[in-house]
Amino acid sequence: MPKHGLSVEEKRKRLLQLLFEKKDFFQLKELEKMAPKEKGITTQSVKDVLQSLVDDAMVDTDRIGTSNYFWALPSKAATAKRNKLARAKESLQTYRKKRTTLDDTIAKMSTGRENSEKRKELLSELAGQQEKHATLRKELQAYHDCDPAVLQEKADMSDMLKDASNRWTDNVFSVKSWCKNKFSIQESMLNKQFDIPEDLDYLS
Repeated sequence: MPKHGLSVEEKRKRLLQLLFEKKDFFQLKELEKMAPKEKGITTQSVKDVLQSLVDDAMVDTDRIGTSNYFWALPSKAATAKRNKLARAKESLQTYRKKRTTLDDTIAKMSTGRENSEKRKELLSELAGQQEKHATLRKELQAYHDCDPAVLQEKADMSDMLKDASNRWTDNVFSVKSWCKNKFSIQESMLNKQFDIPEDLDYLS
């Protein structure tokens, strides 16, 4: 039968067990030599597995001189487990209180909402009113362009655009006048050269 490799979690358990059994301080290189022989953990994976245990505060580490040392004591692990269990129980208690509160709220809100004939009638009436409301909104939208506020807005916009158009027309006339006086050019020549309509005039 093919031999399957160890899972990451199994490697973590075995490496932690190794440190528990030795009850000593080790450098990474020392663990990379011991772990394959004693726990069947490949040398290449020891570093990553060890770091994951350090990140989870299951293995302690400290730098002494130029070297990093690692260790894990069963007593600390037991304390950590007790603390974790206590936190879990506290969270469970909190969630139970929240559930009780929600159950009470649901019970209160359900009062008067029993599936009675009267409730069915009211819900049916509500649905009808909502449908009627949607229809009226569509009709109102159809008359949107006749809304006095909309008409006034369009009128104001029209006046603004007319003023802007007349300003540009005035500018064109000014430039044409200047060119005629400066270069003695006929107005018809200017109109043709710059595509200016012959009937260009102010908007009234």
